[in-house]
Amino acid sequence: MKAMILAAGRGERMRPLTDHTPKPLLQAGGKALIEHLIEALAAAGFRELVINHAHLGERIEAALGDGGRYGVQIAWSREVEGALETGGGIHRALPLLGDAPFLAINGDIWTDYPFARLHRAPDRLAHLVLIDNPPHHPQGDFTLQNGLVRPEGGPRLTFSGIGLYRPELFQGCQPGKFPLAPLLRAAMHQDAVSGEHYQGNWMDVGTPERLAALDRDLSGRR
Repeated sequence: MKAMILAAGRGERMRPLTDHTPKPLLQAGGKALIEHLIEALAAAGFRELVINHAHLGERIEAALGDGGRYGVQIAWSREVEGALETGGGIHRALPLLGDAPFLAINGDIWTDYPFARLHRAPDRLAHLVLIDNPPHHPQGDFTLQNGLVRPEGGPRLTFSGIGLYRPELFQGCQPGKFPLAPLLRAAMHQDAVSGEHYQGNWMDVGTPERLAALDRDLSGRR
């Protein structure tokens, strides 16, 4: 199974750090955020990665190369400045991802989630990893009921940015900028999105303060 890391965001909340450094290359614990993800995926047996980029994307390519030193092969999905949002970015990368189900991960998270458990095709159009609501997102996103993800009803959880998708989820979509959430909600109404609740370590590294907190945590573990 191939895996895609979504790394095309501008990182506005990270400014001024991202004015001259793309967000995926910001460091925590002595290595770039995206390196933590690549190493975790490689350790879990994922060998073919697709990475999209836009803002300062050439620097990401220069830093990571073809992925050989991480034990993976990287294919690059290049986007124009401004990016395509999550849905549009995945849709553009579909020719690189192929016809089989694939894993997609937001490039601005850190987690110890065991990616090896996702070496399987989802039973439905998508399978989402949900987590407890973090302090900066207390309202959550979706609910989990009997293994199915629902847009409403019951206690809400937050989408972790980790998901398995079938290419058919994007059937009928046109090239361009569009979000992923409406596609997922439409699929949820068809009982076509399964999910799981992960209660391990996870962080959305979306602000300088959270980046500094992650750096302190990881540096303390070394």
